[in-house]
Amino acid sequence: MRSDDDIYNDIGGILFEIAPGGACKIIMRAQLSQELDSCEYDYIDEQGNVAWFTAGGRANTDILDLLTELRSWYVENKLTGGLPAWSGCEVTLDLVKVKISIDFIYP
Repeated sequence: MRSDDDIYNDIGGILFEIAPGGACKIIMRAQLSQELDSCEYDYIDEQGNVAWFTAGGRANTDILDLLTELRSWYVENKLTGGLPAWSGCEVTLDLVKVKISIDFIYP
C-alpha cells in the first residue's frame, strides 16, 4: 500500500500541471458522495485576483481517484477517531512556496 505522502505528492503534481500561467496558488474543492463526486478549481494570480478554471476530464478523474484512495488510507489506518470518514476537502497548492495543504470536510 502506498503512503499518504505518496498520495499527497500525486495530488500536488496534478495541480501543478494544470495550473494556469501566472497562478501563484491553486485552490481545489472536492466533494465525495454516493450521488456525485465533484471538483472545482480556483487560482490566485500575482496581483491577488481570484479566478476559476477547468482542469479537464482526465485531471478531475485522477484527482477524485486519489482522494478516494486517500480517504481509504485514513479509514484503513484507523485515523478517523471512530467517526465517519471525511466527505470532502479543500486542497491548496502554493506554487511559490511549493507547499500543499488539505483541510478535510466531515459529514
